[in-house]
Amino acid sequence: MNGLLEQLRTAARPLVSGRVVSAVGLSIDVAGLELAVGEAVQILGDDGPVMAEVVALHAHHASCMPISDLRGIRAGNPVRATGGALRVPVGHGMLGRVVDALGRPMDGAGPLRNVSLVTTDGTPPRAMERERIGTPMPLGVRAIDTLVPCGRGQRLGIFAGSGVGKSSLLSMIVRGCEAPVCVLALVGERGREVREFVEGDLGPEGLARSVVVVATSDEPALVRLRAASTATRIAEWFRDQGLDVVLCMDSVTRVAMAQREVGLASGEPPATRGYPPSVFGLMPRLLERAGMAKTGSITGLYTVLVDGDDLNDPIADNVRSILDGHIVLSRKLATQGHFPAIDVLESISRANNALTSREQRGDAITVRRLMAARRDAKDLIDIGAYVAGSNPLVDRSLRQADVIDGFLRQDMEDLTPAQLSWAALHAIAADGSLPG
Repeated sequence: MNGLLEQLRTAARPLVSGRVVSAVGLSIDVAGLELAVGEAVQILGDDGPVMAEVVALHAHHASCMPISDLRGIRAGNPVRATGGALRVPVGHGMLGRVVDALGRPMDGAGPLRNVSLVTTDGTPPRAMERERIGTPMPLGVRAIDTLVPCGRGQRLGIFAGSGVGKSSLLSMIVRGCEAPVCVLALVGERGREVREFVEGDLGPEGLARSVVVVATSDEPALVRLRAASTATRIAEWFRDQGLDVVLCMDSVTRVAMAQREVGLASGEPPATRGYPPSVFGLMPRLLERAGMAKTGSITGLYTVLVDGDDLNDPIADNVRSILDGHIVLSRKLATQGHFPAIDVLESISRANNALTSREQRGDAITVRRLMAARRDAKDLIDIGAYVAGSNPLVDRSLRQADVIDGFLRQDMEDLTPAQLSWAALHAIAADGSLPG
């Protein structure tokens, strides 16, 4: 009855139209409507209706960003308010589907079923209502499960330059993790790579328990920005059903770039490296939505495309300060054919002590010490200046170098259960006494 009354009120409400007063760059200015930030509007252009979202308010007009092409838009075109924000589908019917930033199917598998529509806005769980992280979330990757362990509800960043293997590592994680649901957001990806990732890297097994949200690099900035919110909202719906969800986003940097375009187009001043202040406000609001809740959890894995392999660029530094740990991929390892190219010594999990036993931490520290000793003595070894026997720790690291490298290397199809990974790490750590 209440739903019918609301429909009647909507039908009886007078239709008020505004108009386009200007279109500059990526922004459309609309006058004649009382709008709110985040509200969706419909612009009746010469080539058909165009949906847009209000991103800024000025004294006599509102700035809107389109979610499709601007062609056909001219000054004076009528604009209609929708009365609310854009809504996206959520529900069990999303599993196994590939959708765009607005939740519309793009896999040719027919319409979505068993879904409901919600806004993409979400509220992070309150700090004192979050359950503590204490249960491991095995991901099937030996180097991560043992040396950079991830917990259920933890948020990890994967930091790397372009072409170092971020997407391949994400596909391994989706297929190897023990979560019942995975949500992947491919933001700003090359159009060529999307199908390769879904059908090749992810495969039918991974896709069956996943939802893939795609916004390619050629789409408008608002669409790329919306893809991150849509994927997070879908993950929140499954979490609210009491499920443990893995949310993978590739990449947060492209989300920040999309927000930079939106912010600059709406009149924000540029700040650090051209990023306006809204970018640094968006990051915690987006990333804090993952984590533990009263029921269920969202384990967040966010790739960060570092500018020129600089791990201290503004976005990488900001994201690293928010997340619960970071995994660094090394271009040097990748060029040596070492995959996944995880630089273990530069990676850390802030929940390590809560996820591992004393014995496991001891094994991990032993292997880390061996790797650090070999790294520190590398220059002497390469020029032949190191004399065997001068440092027992370096001697042992050289003796076990091939075994350690073999443990850290892993084929994409070789997904290892966590207990086997820990057993292999223990065997390496127990092979001889550790000096000092």
